[in-house]
Amino acid sequence: MKLPRRRFLHLAAGAAALPAVSRVAWAQAYPTRPVRIIVGFAAGGIGDIAARLIGQWLANRLGQPFVIENRVGAGTNIATEAVVRASPDGYTLLCITSANVINATLYDKLNFNFIRDIAPVAGTTSLPLVMVVNPSVPATTVPELIAYAKAHPGRISFASAGNGTSSHIAGELFKLMAGVNIVHVPYRGTPPATTDLIGGQVQVMFNVMSSSVEHIKTGKLRALAVTSATRWDALLDLPTVGDFLPGYEATTWNGIGAPKNTPAEIVDKLNKEINASLTDPKIRARLADLGTMALILSPADLGKVIADDTEKWGKVVRFANLKPE
Repeated sequence: MKLPRRRFLHLAAGAAALPAVSRVAWAQAYPTRPVRIIVGFAAGGIGDIAARLIGQWLANRLGQPFVIENRVGAGTNIATEAVVRASPDGYTLLCITSANVINATLYDKLNFNFIRDIAPVAGTTSLPLVMVVNPSVPATTVPELIAYAKAHPGRISFASAGNGTSSHIAGELFKLMAGVNIVHVPYRGTPPATTDLIGGQVQVMFNVMSSSVEHIKTGKLRALAVTSATRWDALLDLPTVGDFLPGYEATTWNGIGAPKNTPAEIVDKLNKEINASLTDPKIRARLADLGTMALILSPADLGKVIADDTEKWGKVVRFANLKPE
């Protein structure tokens, strides 16, 4: 049977539209089963808590459990590789972090390319570090600390939560931009580093806000500046490091990613719901209690953050010749 040309073209156009229609329908139905959010660090950290808050929100809104799965090891690389190798169907997500962009240069051989293999979905949190010193250090401002460090090269040490961590990279960026020689002392986590800073075994630290505020209030530590581009609501009296070293910024962040080729309709649906969660007063208050703030971004905006920070921290890693522990 020979079809009239107009009828043939109509049927052909309808057939061509079927994949797009099915994708939209699939996204509208998503999710139809539990979704995993894989977190590359131990439970209890800011990124983990934020993922759990948002996971519960998504479960309530979308009608399926969003299960947090902690896969610790290799500076979040184990978790990242698990998601890279997962099916790109929206049922395996990654809690991404600024550690991922640092690792792109820090590790010589990775089985994935983070920018290529992970699709950005949404931001979750952003937080600055706070530059703190032991009260025995004779400096009450960033310029005074720089002058003291230049007068005593190699005599001041700064603590970090470990090689390649945000607290380490922030210190290396400070060294690079201030032109000072201060010695890095890595610890296995923030708590022991903070303890030794209070005890005077090390003199400086670029510490997470939640681990510093109470010690600043009690006088056990002296705050000099925050590492964000603008002042921080929790410590409005503090200047930024960038006030004295123009261009300095060392903000840590978290977000959600998915395997590459995850359907755009699913990415957009997740982005919309995650951004909605970050406007909820209860979630925003909980994030504020943790010393962090909501990071509301489109997938494209998060992709730009990832690309820009990969380049920025890559320069610092190469300058300091950093290696993983």
